[in-house]
Amino acid sequence: MHTYLALGDSYTIGELVPPELNFPHQTTTILNASGFNIAEPVIIATTGWTTDELASAIAQKNLQHSFDIVTLLIGVNNQYRGRDLENYKMEFTELLQKAIQFAGMQPNHVFVLSIPDWGATPFAQGKDRQQIALEIDAYNAANAQIAAESQCHYLNITDSTRTNANNEIFLASDGLHPSAKEYEVWANRLAPLIRQVFN
Repeated sequence: MHTYLALGDSYTIGELVPPELNFPHQTTTILNASGFNIAEPVIIATTGWTTDELASAIAQKNLQHSFDIVTLLIGVNNQYRGRDLENYKMEFTELLQKAIQFAGMQPNHVFVLSIPDWGATPFAQGKDRQQIALEIDAYNAANAQIAAESQCHYLNITDSTRTNANNEIFLASDGLHPSAKEYEVWANRLAPLIRQVFN
């Protein structure tokens, strides 16, 4: 049976969504339905975490074993708090190296997901949506480049979060976080990528 570790923040834990409907669980469900035997994901994620907070939580967990699949989605709270992009690059690189270690030093088994654009959601009304989009794009350009240099997979989900941002079906009750329906979009993109690696 394959094992899966998901690292992140609210977008990984699934704020306001039942745990079984966050994207790691939905991805697992899709894979199992296709005959790919995968255990329930181990998740290290909490709403509001920045890169350094995730790194601290990983250290505290002190996981001693490796996983077949590792996903990493982090950075929106760095952007939200106005953190420096160069600092993000440094801390994201360290987190990705940690993810590769968790994947048994197989970067091909690590999947980085792009940061959603919260600025497109109803929650961001009255804020400078264009500036938020520019900053999210800069963060994603950075994590995409670092993922490529580390030979990890990269999955863009930002486009979907922008397209669906004003459709309440794709939003949780706070008008900010994704609903299970949006996570389903991500899972349907991620599952085939994972299958491809193991075929």
